[in-house]
Amino acid sequence: MSNTSIYDNPDHELLRDQVAKFIAKEVEPHAAVWEEQGFVPREVLRRMGQAGLFGLMYEGAYGGAEADALTNLVFAEALSQSTFAGFIITVLVHTDMASPHLHHAGNAAQKEKYLRRVIAGELITAVGITEPGAGSDVAGIRTTAKREGNEWVLNGTKMFITNGVHADLYFIAAKTGTGKRDMSMFIVEKGTPGFSVGRALKKTGWLSSDTAELILDNVRIPAGNLLGEEGRGFYSVMKNFQTERIALAAMAVGHCQQALKLTLDYVRQRQAFGEVLWSQQTIRQRLSMLDAKTRAARQFMYHCAWRVTQGHDIVQDVSMLKALTGELVNEVVQTCQQFHGGMGYIRETAIERLWRDARVLAIGGGATEVMLEEVAKRY
Repeated sequence: MSNTSIYDNPDHELLRDQVAKFIAKEVEPHAAVWEEQGFVPREVLRRMGQAGLFGLMYEGAYGGAEADALTNLVFAEALSQSTFAGFIITVLVHTDMASPHLHHAGNAAQKEKYLRRVIAGELITAVGITEPGAGSDVAGIRTTAKREGNEWVLNGTKMFITNGVHADLYFIAAKTGTGKRDMSMFIVEKGTPGFSVGRALKKTGWLSSDTAELILDNVRIPAGNLLGEEGRGFYSVMKNFQTERIALAAMAVGHCQQALKLTLDYVRQRQAFGEVLWSQQTIRQRLSMLDAKTRAARQFMYHCAWRVTQGHDIVQDVSMLKALTGELVNEVVQTCQQFHGGMGYIRETAIERLWRDARVLAIGGGATEVMLEEVAKRY
């Protein structure tokens, strides 16, 4: 299975190599312990920031690399060659889902205060949009922000927030008017009075990713913590969803690649009824078809990122991509787990971990059904 793409250049290969070496040294030997403790150590994330991996698309003035969307995709896909998805999503939320709000909408003072430290890995970020009664339906959020003099006062609850327990900086969506889409984004620092973790959530997968319920109880923040224009937060969230969904597609494709690699190795040596499993025609053919589907999805993913670099409207394409890869990864990983037999159901095996971690990729970041509606209404 080749990792090359028609959109590649030598810098992409250098980045893939850098990420692969980081994963081999800093992640794979230790990540099983992180699964047990429920979070990725912040010193590991700081080392990633120091290595220049947290600001690929951000301004050089703050330590970023000013790279394009293709380079950012290369990073996400390289990261997703790890079989520890809790680590992967911890990083991708910081780089592709939370901090882009500061990059896109932050003013000069906000960037000067925070962005350099975000890129360096000194501040880890989270984004608070989802609520107990509002997931893919962003306009349905109920958290409010009311202006009182030189402050905003926030009240509400956020749910399923990745990096929610241990983040330092949060970008929170809240209603600022009566209209359905009348919401704004706000910067909330950890430790702000009234802002707390309601509870850490226990998940089926992504075990080394800390996930939280967040409580905002009369949280007072300076007026200057409004992120972007008042009342334009909904559109900011929608814009950033495209970056987020490409990153999640990269995660899904990476899981497919790793599951196929593990399974091809396994069936070539596993004996059953006097011969290796690879000798069974149905196994060879099913794995070949899943590899073909994975390669096709990967090329579509790179095409979507290339269209970003060309300034095209990509909402329909990315919605297709998210739906396609979210379903494909579950098909691939479940089939590969089946071919591992009983070993595929044993904790601490990579294929069992991939099976648990893959499930949420058809839900998080836009459920498959929601994505297909986004596709359909644009025909």
